[in-house]
Parts: sequence; structure tokens; C-alpha cells
Amino acid sequence: MSQPLAPSTSTTSPPSAAPARLHHLDALRGGALLLGVLLHALMPFFPGDVWLIDDTHDSPDAAAAVGVIHLFRMNLFMMLAGYFGHMVLHRRGAGAYVRDRLKRIGLPLVVFLPGLFLLVIGAAVLNTVVRDLGPFTPPPPAPGAPTGILALPTLHLWFLLLLLEIVLVVVLVRAVLVRLLGPARAERASRRIASALASPFGLVLVAAPYAVALVVQGGNVASITEPTTLMPVAGASIAYSGAFLAGWFLRAHPEALGRVERQWIPQLVTAVVLSPLALLAPSSTPPVLVAIVAALAGWAWVYGLLGLMGRLVNQEIRWVRYLADSSYWVYLIHFPLLLLVEVPLADLGAPILVKLAVALTLVMAVLLVSYDLLVRSTWLGKWLNGHRRPRALRRRRAAA
Repeated sequence: MSQPLAPSTSTTSPPSAAPARLHHLDALRGGALLLGVLLHALMPFFPGDVWLIDDTHDSPDAAAAVGVIHLFRMNLFMMLAGYFGHMVLHRRGAGAYVRDRLKRIGLPLVVFLPGLFLLVIGAAVLNTVVRDLGPFTPPPPAPGAPTGILALPTLHLWFLLLLLEIVLVVVLVRAVLVRLLGPARAERASRRIASALASPFGLVLVAAPYAVALVVQGGNVASITEPTTLMPVAGASIAYSGAFLAGWFLRAHPEALGRVERQWIPQLVTAVVLSPLALLAPSSTPPVLVAIVAALAGWAWVYGLLGLMGRLVNQEIRWVRYLADSSYWVYLIHFPLLLLVEVPLADLGAPILVKLAVALTLVMAVLLVSYDLLVRSTWLGKWLNGHRRPRALRRRRAAA
């Protein structure tokens, strides 16, 4: 039987002093966003006409890669958002935390979404013209789809809206519970939850909301369907609220994260074994069983990657830190640019890996140069990332 985590020496909230930077968590957060770029670059090769730009080549391997990424990517991102959110709230206070989230999550959604939407429509029209597919017609709304303002599309920025909703609810509920229980009792409860999540059986607990979300969502699929409009989707709200709270509570005790990371080898083995079972389950498999296996596989990836990256990135690595800093800007802007690059590639006879490499190289080159020139050391960098950093190109010129 596992031993409970040692009690904290503090009888109040975690210390407000700035902790040592957790470089592997920064790298994982950036990696989760950059994996979204890879995921969208793979979608044209997905079997069936399911993407805005449908390549003439279909690849089961692309579908498998997309399935695995879907199992854990957003759980990882939301878990880290909860972990860092707990850290910021206890260092700066609830009011400052909410204002920061409104500024760096809510405002970019409002500012960037209209322009991105117009560019995506432009890419879709260009696709029909260049490839002679006939006049562009938007897909009809699904039965029961929202109407009015709630029907506004959120594109690839849906996670910003959902994260902001989760933050506001968590801060409000936390304030009520602290008021009812008192700070000391609330902290003891948080430490007990952290102890449970960090135990060898913690994988079952942390995966439960994801499994419930899949059952609520319906169907016999292993991945959460994200909201595509302003209307919340029950499955996504349940799954990613659970992920956010997992990170929140893991930060509530100083030893919890370390205990999770020490389990990384069995967790990765579990992820590798269960992922094919979840993604390749026959259609006759009971949906509840698919949900349980998929939830355990996804969260085994999250727990395993936490420990693996803790060993690979245990100090600052300059290029990793640079990519992590740039990842928010890259993810915000990449979607229409990637679609535009994929249009002329879609009908070429080149191998899939060549097309994928060309698309990613062109898009990432443009986005990283634009980040360095327009964002990193400017007011945009201060707004999106909370700080300004020296430009890498300027450093190289100075060194030369």
C-alpha cells in the first residue's frame, strides 16, 4: 500500500514566493500546443473527406497518429493550466489571476478570431478555385446545432473559451468552499486529494472524468469532441474541467508532482499497451469499455510524459525554452496559414511524408520568424506571454 504524502509544513496556502522554474512543465505546455500544429497538418491525409483541405492521398498511419495525439494532448494542456493556475493564484491572489486570464486568454480570443475566420474562409475558397472543385459551399448545420450568436465558430481557439469558463467556475467555487470550510480545512482536503492523485491508483481517479465525458458524449469513440461554436459541449466541459482540477490539486502539495513523475516508466508502458485497444476497438465493443480504456490510455500518456520530460529537461535548454515561449503565438496563427500551404500540395503525387515536411517547414519558418520580429520583444509578447524577451535574431547579429 502506498504511503500518503508527507504533510506540508504550512498550515495555510502554499508559499507566495516565486518557486524555481519548472522547465519540463514549460516544455510540455509548449509541446502540447505545437502538437496541435502537427495534428492539423496530418488531417488532410485522414481517410474520408473530413477536413477543409482533403489530400488525394489517404493514410491510416496519419489517422493513427491523430488518434494518439487526441488521447492526451488537451488533457495535458488543461492539467498544466490548472497546475500553473494554482501557482499564480496563491502567489498573486484570485483577482490578479482572473484579470491575467481575461487579458491573456479572453482578449486574444476576441481580437484574433474574426481575422482568422476570414482567412480560413479565404483558404477554403482558394481550395475550390485552385483545384477546380466547383463553387465553395459551407457545410450545412448539424441537427440541433445552436443558432444566433451561439452559432459563431471558434475554430481552433475553442480551448481558450473553454479554459476561461473553467477558470471562472473554479475560482468562484474555491472562494465558496474556502469560506465554508475555512482555509486550513480546505488546504487539508486539497492535500488529501493530491495524495490520492499521486498514488499508484491515481491513474484511475484522474481518468474518471474523461471516461464519464466519453459516455456522456455518446458513440463508440475514444476522443473528446471539442466545441466548434460558442455553445459549450458537455463532454469537453467534463473531461477538461477534470484535467484542470487534476493539475490544480497536484500543485496543492509540494511532493505530489514528484511522486507522479517517478511512476513514468509503468505509465508509458500502460499508455503504449492501451492506446491501440482504445483506438482499434471493434464497433461492437461496449461504449463504456471503450471510454474506460481510452481514459486510462490518455492519462497514462500524461503521467508518463510528466516523468519523462522531468528527466530530459531538468534545466533550461535554450532552444526548448524558445519554442515553448513561441508556442502560444504559433498556435494562435498557424491554422489559416497551414490551410493555404496545403492547397497547392493536395493534388501533388509526392509522398505523404514529403508533403507533411514541406507544409510544416514553411509554416513553422514563417511563424517563428514573425514571432521573433513582431512578438518576442514587443508589446505583443508582453500581452500574450506576460513578458518581453530579447530577440534571437538580434542576439545572433550581435554575436557575429
